[in-house]
Amino acid sequence: QVQLVESGGGLVQPGGSLRLSCAASGSIFSINAMGWYRQAPGKQRELVARITTGGSTNYADSVKGRFTISGDNAKNTVHLQMNSLKPEDTAVYYCNAQLAGIWRPYWGQGTQVTVSS
Repeated sequence: QVQLVESGGGLVQPGGSLRLSCAASGSIFSINAMGWYRQAPGKQRELVARITTGGSTNYADSVKGRFTISGDNAKNTVHLQMNSLKPEDTAVYYCNAQLAGIWRPYWGQGTQVTVSS
């Protein structure tokens, strides 16, 4: 089995910062990419940021310049540094991993991020 465990969520004020972490463990041969998605109540889950093991990244337009995704291939870990947080960033953030040779992605259980005064 493969497990993804997220951490780092919480309550922050607008303009504040938060860092999310996700560690993959279990029966892993190779990971092609990991990323972060988020889902607010009543809305579709959306891509926030993604990084490949080769270091290529992509971001949602709404977070460009504010969020930074990084990874540690040796530890099968990905981080999301979130700066200048806005109330509209409030959502459950889910870690995602695409394993080499496996058609379906793996998902973490999610961590709540709330941006409010």
